[in-house]
Amino acid sequence: MNLMVKVHELKKLKLEKTELEREIAEIEDFIKAEMIAQDVSEMVVDVFKIRYIPYSTTRVDTTALKAELPEIAARYSKTTESRRLSIT
Repeated sequence: MNLMVKVHELKKLKLEKTELEREIAEIEDFIKAEMIAQDVSEMVVDVFKIRYIPYSTTRVDTTALKAELPEIAARYSKTTESRRLSIT
């Protein structure tokens, strides 16, 4: 196949992906709202066990680190190079 056909196919698929992601988010939001309304963090629907539970993560606040200890932030910073495909 030629490049033009592939570019058009890619653009079409990306639009479909965006629409599917929107639909998925809507359904997930509906399920979360139902669980909040029922005040449950776990439920069984048909053969599926659904959990909507809190969790926490810890990450380094790089903005604060750079502001307060720029020399340490610079010492432990790593620059990588890659390539990005963009079709507009």
